[in-house]
Amino acid sequence: MSDIFAEREKEIRDRVKQFVEEQLNPISLQVELEERIPEEIVDKMRVMKLFGLAIPEEYGGLGLSTVGEILVYEELTKTNACFRSRIGTSNGIGSMGILFDGTEEQKKKYLPRVASGEWTAAFALTEPSAGSDAASISTLAVLEGDHWIINGTKQFITNGDCADFFTTIVVTDEKKRAQGGFTAFIIERDTPGFFVGAPDNKMGMKGSHTTELVFRNCRVPKENVIGGMRMVGQGFKTAMRVLDKGRLTMGACALGASQKLFDMCVAHIKRKAKHWKSGDDLQAAQFVLADMATEIYAARQMLYNSAWARDQGNNVTHEASMVKLFCTEMADRIADRAMDIFEDEGYLKKSQIEMYLRDVRLYRIFEGTSEIQRIVISRDLLRE
Repeated sequence: MSDIFAEREKEIRDRVKQFVEEQLNPISLQVELEERIPEEIVDKMRVMKLFGLAIPEEYGGLGLSTVGEILVYEELTKTNACFRSRIGTSNGIGSMGILFDGTEEQKKKYLPRVASGEWTAAFALTEPSAGSDAASISTLAVLEGDHWIINGTKQFITNGDCADFFTTIVVTDEKKRAQGGFTAFIIERDTPGFFVGAPDNKMGMKGSHTTELVFRNCRVPKENVIGGMRMVGQGFKTAMRVLDKGRLTMGACALGASQKLFDMCVAHIKRKAKHWKSGDDLQAAQFVLADMATEIYAARQMLYNSAWARDQGNNVTHEASMVKLFCTEMADRIADRAMDIFEDEGYLKKSQIEMYLRDVRLYRIFEGTSEIQRIVISRDLLRE
């Protein structure tokens, strides 16, 4: 399996691993309690070009393959999940629509700024009545002269508090809707009629903020349609292409968190085993570790293979959904077992087990819930 990793990507992964161990892990609990990432840490991420992982070198990014990206995200989620969210949303679903379908002018304007970390990007699809069912969005855009007038509301938008622009999916033809009636726009933060709400008070992911977005007769220039006017009505396809890759990213995040929890459990049991008098206690703990290790191994093979297949130009919609489903549900199980292994200590904030337990639960919701993944997988299996 290691043959699919380029030497450059392994070097970048190793630098990120060192960064996590030396810079991020020591402040993980601080970020959780203060609900913010120190700006000096964000600056270090910029210097490392982490905001441009997926952006081609011609636009100032690192130009990593899908495999290279997941290696980095796996390492970044072996600590507080908000660090990955700060950069991953920006150079992932926030800007990938522009990379995939944008005009050359749009790419030159936005991608270098994202890659350098000067600008942060966000992805706006979810609405109060349209979460996992993306086809139910109702935010509407109407063309008036040289501008689109947008009205509606988006919610739970990651990086909404710090984003400079938003890849936004809205309805432009109410009759066609997802079948040619959705369009992807670039909405800059200072656009007239566009408002960003206060950060949500969430259960977890405390250092990464989500917000509501409100459009009140928001005037967006025609040139801000991703791909130009020729792409009007193609927004659902753009969104699905973005989410396919995002689901592999979520698999990498779940895998990284699971590996970190597993390593913590192994170290904890080694310390405790010295004081156990009963062999039954040790055997029970060993069996739990064996199950955890087996699931992590299976998840890693699924994830790496699917990422490699995508890099070969294959359609991995089916595989990405299976990766998202298996890896994120596995992370939930492993976090729960880790809490059992650590017992009372795991319930304390200083152990950070309870932080992981809260944070990994969101992975089953991000980029489509487990139920949505099952629908995607089963539909593909039953398609004639």
